[in-house]
Amino acid sequence: MFNVEKNKTPLDLSYLSDMSGDSPEFMVEMIDMFKQQTPLYIADLKQAISDGDWSKVSSCAHKIKPTFAYVGREDARDHMQVMEHDARDLKNLEELIVKFEEINEFMKVLNKQLDEARAELEKRIEP
Repeated sequence: MFNVEKNKTPLDLSYLSDMSGDSPEFMVEMIDMFKQQTPLYIADLKQAISDGDWSKVSSCAHKIKPTFAYVGREDARDHMQVMEHDARDLKNLEELIVKFEEINEFMKVLNKQLDEARAELEKRIEP
């Protein structure tokens, strides 16, 4: 379940800040990498669900899961964990399509938040 209140607030980038020594350049790089890689991971997840390849669904969800924590969206990480475990344990399989659609819709919100965070970080980078 997504925390809709977090959809309305700036991302908590404290993990990235701690990891980077509060380097805005590094944090921008990580946001760019997230925005580049995550759609590919999501596409792999979609294909695995379409194929009914539950082992791959579990593996894809596992791969995506930590990236959400990096950008302060533990709610999305938890969502992916449920998908990972359900696919691995072969339970609630019919709900995986719904859960995928939820994460797909959530990505639109997250991308907007990432763009806003990136713009704020850009202001801290010296020319």
